[in-house]
Amino acid sequence: MAGDRPPEDWWRAFVADSPARTAKLAVVRADGAPHVAPVWVDLDGDQIMFMTSAATIKGKAILRDPRVCLCFDDETPPFTFLTVAGTARTSTDQAELLRWGTRIGGRYMGTERAEEYGRRNAVPPEMLVRVTPTKVTGTIDIAD
Repeated sequence: MAGDRPPEDWWRAFVADSPARTAKLAVVRADGAPHVAPVWVDLDGDQIMFMTSAATIKGKAILRDPRVCLCFDDETPPFTFLTVAGTARTSTDQAELLRWGTRIGGRYMGTERAEEYGRRNAVPPEMLVRVTPTKVTGTIDIAD
């Protein structure tokens, strides 16, 4: 059936699928304007993990207001999308930055470059962002 709502736990597999999908992160700027930017992600149980610099628009927005929304989509027919609203918590712990930078880098750039990305992203002002979902919505096979 076109536009079927997926099973409740389906979203984890969609986020963790290979090849890795880039999430679109939505935050609110200090002046109230919306801001959307792509981020590389991975899962830690039910939490979505990504990294960003505290000096970026998205980093500053998260530090000011931890409410975020992430959108994932499969751009091939019959098309599927997932939206995850949640609350972000940040960390600048060096060991966590290196661990997650390596893991996330490996998902998107391959295992041969994982350590390179981990080291590159494990320095200030980078921060790890852990999103705890508060609302998950999605539709599978929209065009069927």
